[in-house]
Parts: sequence; C-alpha cells; structure tokens
Amino acid sequence: MNYNIAVIEGDGIGPEVVNAAIEVLNTVGKKYKFSFVFKKVSAGGNAIDRFGTPLPKESVQTCLESNSVLLGAVGGPKWDILPGHLRPEKALLGIRKELELYANLRPARLLPELKDACPLRKEVADAGFDMIVVRELTGGMYFGESGRRDGKYGPEAYDTECYSALEVERIGVTAFELARSRGKKLISIDKANVLESSRLWREVMHRLAGKYPDVELSDMLVDNAAMQLVKNPKQFDVVVTSNIFGDILTDEASQITGSIGLLPSASLGETKRGMYEPIHGSAPDIAGQDKANPIATVLSAAMMLRLSLGQEDAARDVEDAVSRVLAKGLRTADIAAPGDDILPCSTMTKAILNALK
Repeated sequence: MNYNIAVIEGDGIGPEVVNAAIEVLNTVGKKYKFSFVFKKVSAGGNAIDRFGTPLPKESVQTCLESNSVLLGAVGGPKWDILPGHLRPEKALLGIRKELELYANLRPARLLPELKDACPLRKEVADAGFDMIVVRELTGGMYFGESGRRDGKYGPEAYDTECYSALEVERIGVTAFELARSRGKKLISIDKANVLESSRLWREVMHRLAGKYPDVELSDMLVDNAAMQLVKNPKQFDVVVTSNIFGDILTDEASQITGSIGLLPSASLGETKRGMYEPIHGSAPDIAGQDKANPIATVLSAAMMLRLSLGQEDAARDVEDAVSRVLAKGLRTADIAAPGDDILPCSTMTKAILNALK
C-alpha cells in the first residue's frame, strides 16, 4: 500500500517538527509494510514570500489529490503588518474550506509520565484526565462577515458570529458518534445566555440528542467551561463547541497536559482525507535552533494513520513509542523539570524512532 501525503512545512518550527513526523511515518511504514510519497507544498508565510499569497492554487490542488495533509505551523511576526486577507493564517482557513473539513478533533490527555509537568494541584493531576474536543471549523466568527466602518465613537471594526442549523447539526453528529464510542457522555459548550447563535446551537444539539438516547448530553456555558477545565478536568470526556470557543479552550487544555507542544489535532470532513497538525504555533523565537518538541506533530501523524489511512496498529505503535520515551524521563525544554536533561528536537525524534523499532 502506498499513500500520497501533501506536506505543508509552514513557518517557524514547522519544518523541524514536520520532518520529525515524516521520519516516524517512514519508519512505522516499513515496519507494517506500507509506504508514503510526500509532496511538499507551500502555504502560510512561506507562500507569501515566494508567491505573494498565503495559499497558492497549486497547493490546494496537491492537497485535493492526496490521501491526507500533514501541516506544521504557519505565521509569525514577520507577516503581522499585512492586511487580513494576506495573513498566513488565511492559508489554514482556505485549506479547511477547499477540502471541506468541518470537524476538528483535539484530544487532551494527561499522560501519567507527565503529571509533574501539569500546572494544576497535585490531587487534580493525580486524578488525570482524558478528553477530546470536537471543534466546528467552517462557521462562526472566523468565517462571518467582517469589516470596518465609521461609528458613533469613530472607526469601528466588526466580526460576525453566524451559524446555520446544518453546520451545527453535522458537527453535532460527529460529536455524538464519538461520544457513543467512548464514555457515552457529551458536553456541549456555548454562550446561550447571551448569543443568539448559541441559542440555535443549543436547540440543534438537544434535537440531535433524541437520536442518541444512549449518550448523556449536558450544556455548559463557555466561561464556566474555562473555569472547570482547571478545577476538575476529569469531568470532561467528549466536548463539542464552536470555532472560536474551541480555539481558545483547547489552548487552555493543552497547558494542563504539560505543554502545548504535546497536543495533536485532526481536521475531518465527509471523506477520509483529513488535515493533521499540532495545535501549537510556529514559535519563531526558537525556529532553527533544534529546540522544538516534535511530539504533537508525531501524534498528529498517528491520528492520520488511524483516521484517514486505516492503519490502527501502526497508529497505536507510534503512540506507545511516545509513551515509552516519556516513561524513560526523556524531555524537551517545554516539559522538562528543573534539573532534567533537555533534549533537542532531533534527539527526541531519534528516541521515538528507536522505540518504534
């Protein structure tokens, strides 16, 4: 079996962590008798510098022709002065739209080996947690009408939060199905006490609940959810929420696992093709210094193996290899305790590769 993978290295530490994941994929592929053809395409700041646009048409076409997409990170202060439609982040929104990827799965699990890296109270960390956030990707404020205008107090800027019942229903189905395969509990996060879009969100989720009588649905306001994540994260199993709320809450969830450098993600649609990426940014302050943590991107590659390529055994092998490496006490700078030896990105990658063999 041979898989075509579109690779967007992106900006900052993107090339470093993506190349680590490629090494892992090649190694596990040899072990399980399948192979990859990686096609590198340009998007984000790199594409702006080369082509004057964050997402060239050729890059989109390569992604559409591939079995899946592996992405590093895009953006950085170098491009902050550009107008909104030319910012590197527009590449992400564009790929999600072109590939019709509407569901972002972001697992957040506190590994036993990293309890000391968790910033929460010891008794909370000792209890552990294992949740997955289902974030809607193609609606909401990031895709709503936006602009600038003259207002009562001078220049104004606006961004519109808008959801259709269809958009809420399809992300809801994804979340309910996932909850059915796990602990049969789903928490829907919204701001229905204030926002009309959230009231529609809640109506659709409750309507869907009638089709999933085996899944317990509960609602939680987003401000309470932000507090509960640091007070009692173990209560969460499967969470479903809007684009902007999911963006913010999963960054919070990443920190209580020990580091944002640990969390993978999968963006999915109606087909098996998906886009897989770490949830962290491009970290330009450490780019090119071999200091990045490759684990989030490696675990994103494991999600690709499982969800898009159907290679469950290989996916589990990669995840187990990461756990074995961490169990040995090997740490990159972001998860190291005082006095720990700090491994560079390349050395951590080699340790994972050795654990796979």
